[in-house]
Amino acid sequence: MTTPYTIEVKAYQGGGTTHVPYAPPKKQVTEAEYWEKYYDYPDKNYEWNNGFLEEKPVSEHVTYLTFVWFLELVNHYLKTHSNADLAGLEMGFRMVLSNKMNIRKPDFGVVLKSNPNPLLPHDSSYHGTFDMCIEAISESSAKEVTRDTVTKKAEYAQAGVKEYVILDGNGNHTAFYHLNTNGIYVPVKPSKGDIIKSKVLPGFQFRIADLYKKPSPEEMINEPVYQGFVLPGYSEAKKAKQEAEKRADKAEQQTILEKQAKEKAEKRAEKAKQQILLEQQARQHAEQQAKQLAKKLRELGINSDDI
Repeated sequence: MTTPYTIEVKAYQGGGTTHVPYAPPKKQVTEAEYWEKYYDYPDKNYEWNNGFLEEKPVSEHVTYLTFVWFLELVNHYLKTHSNADLAGLEMGFRMVLSNKMNIRKPDFGVVLKSNPNPLLPHDSSYHGTFDMCIEAISESSAKEVTRDTVTKKAEYAQAGVKEYVILDGNGNHTAFYHLNTNGIYVPVKPSKGDIIKSKVLPGFQFRIADLYKKPSPEEMINEPVYQGFVLPGYSEAKKAKQEAEKRADKAEQQTILEKQAKEKAEKRAEKAKQQILLEQQARQHAEQQAKQLAKKLRELGINSDDI
């Protein structure tokens, strides 16, 4: 039998159904109750806002695709630099703020290896403050937009999240913030070519337009913006292959030149040989003529030595 606060859910194994608590909008629960019943709720994704449950809305597919591309880009960076860990799969963290207490689940978060609270392999929630939070916005209502662009922005800043990224596949609310020394989020100013550079992840950068174009890794490896961390091994291997091909071409050209030089030398030697042969033949012919002349002179009684 169900109650106003339970829903029927199919069991994963063995068939049958079970009943789990269902939270209507603005349901008030204690923090302990949230962690126990709602943090890993089976079919809804809840955050806890100062005693009240808030359901995380679903983003449009276009925003999801932008989110996936950005997540893959961060993964490429971390494979190269290994200076941080990623938190996803609805992992939450607790924020004690000046006027309230919250538990938020960013769509994914970044924890630097230098963070005093490391992200451990078996953690199901993060017991520190993320260094970077990324939210894929939902435009289902003005309230949901405000929650990401105003409410969470203020909360993350006060909690000390160093960078906050809002992704919107439609480009309406995409934003990039860095926490200044006064604890206030300031927009990250794009450098030449609309390139956003992270301070939390040194060397991590991207073009704003690429959030919507979503170039493939194969397209990015030849792009200076991404060459430093997107498949750098591939780029190095490709460069090494090109250099090896150049060396092979140069060696082949050298072999051809040497072969041509050898052929020229052989032709010169053959020509010299022919010249010597002709000179020998000419000398022999001259000697034969001289002998014949001397013979005729002797027949005439003339000594050739007297001439």
